[in-house]
Amino acid sequence: HYEPVTDNEYLADFYRDTPRYSFAMQVYLLNRRFQQHQEIIWRGRSAVQDRTIYEDSIFAKMLATTGLMDARDYRTYVDLFKNMSNFMCKPSVIVYLDVSPASSYERIRMRSRDVESTIKLEYLEALHAGYAEFVQNISKVVPVIRVDYERFATAEEMAEVIRREYLDASFLRQVTRFDPTR
Repeated sequence: HYEPVTDNEYLADFYRDTPRYSFAMQVYLLNRRFQQHQEIIWRGRSAVQDRTIYEDSIFAKMLATTGLMDARDYRTYVDLFKNMSNFMCKPSVIVYLDVSPASSYERIRMRSRDVESTIKLEYLEALHAGYAEFVQNISKVVPVIRVDYERFATAEEMAEVIRREYLDASFLRQVTRFDPTR
């Protein structure tokens, strides 16, 4: 399931006037991803999502902390996400394709999408920091395979490594002593 880009009616407005459209954009994406999430559950089969509903919180939080989303709007977004999460199933694994902000910036320039022409490196750096925090937190409840995306020549090569890691890795945690302070 791919991220809605070509049919996203808020995307151009969001990049043109981010503070004005940040809340509408985040609610739109949250709704679309929730719809995808529910379709996956209803079909009862495994699926791969380009970007999960859980990642939306990274963008919303970054927009709020950088002043690009009103604090009241962010609280409303968080409440909506919490309510939706009551109807979600956590994924069996998250594959995090880690790319440096500089490489992301270069890829955006090479894609040459008009709507992305105003993206600044600082925006990508803030997102990268948000992803680092997200991966640290989500890995406590969902296994995460972190892939240094810049080290792979082809998507096929990377997919094979991910497949092997997922099939071969053990997510069993060993506990050798009890620590009541943790």
